[in-house]
Amino acid sequence: MTLLHDAQLSAAFDRGSHAYDRLVAASPGYHSHLRRSARRLGLPLGGAGLRVLDLGCGTGASTAALLTAAPDAEIVAVDASAGMLERAAAKDWPGHVSFVHSPVEKLAADALGGPFDAVFAAYLFRNVTDPDGTLATARELLTPGGRLAVHEYTLAGGAVPRAVWTAVCRTVVIPLGRVARDAELYRHLWRSVLEFDTAPQFARRAGRAGFEDVRVLPLPGWQTGITHTFTARSPRAAEAGA
Repeated sequence: MTLLHDAQLSAAFDRGSHAYDRLVAASPGYHSHLRRSARRLGLPLGGAGLRVLDLGCGTGASTAALLTAAPDAEIVAVDASAGMLERAAAKDWPGHVSFVHSPVEKLAADALGGPFDAVFAAYLFRNVTDPDGTLATARELLTPGGRLAVHEYTLAGGAVPRAVWTAVCRTVVIPLGRVARDAELYRHLWRSVLEFDTAPQFARRAGRAGFEDVRVLPLPGWQTGITHTFTARSPRAAEAGA
């Protein structure tokens, strides 16, 4: 199948937003893994005095993970799908959490209130047309030395992770998508992982984008070798100006 992109993918997420929370809740460890990746940002003092950007927030699961890891940070959550964002914003949030409807390609620091101390991106990069441009945008939105954490389906490489992912999709993910009348979206999910970077490839991509201290961290359970956390920093001021 042809992968969905841009407006076509946003429309698919709009249609799928009504059942999305129920379907991801059926994935063991989905929310706990997001919380683990958010904690790996390593934000001090509960995020007090910090601004954090949640890129590709969907229905707010990543936003909730950030709020657990940094309860005192100001969080701005962004998504290209109006349907997903509507469901996210309708949930109960403290006043220092806000939501913005925008494709990542059109984000600008000024429009969001200036640079951020940290960026969290969950399940975003394999769904954008230009992952290199998106990494560049994330870097531009960060303060010098700002922190990045990416939580993404990125296979470890080799036959076993591909086989496990395909088996899970064919026996669980795509059938659930058919029940929710969103089979096209969940077939896209399956193929998008197979066709995206492996974990080592994405780490190298982040390095080419100018991020420093790039680390690849595993996640437990059935997603071992399938989902990873990537942490990195933007260049510090002296290096950025060199």
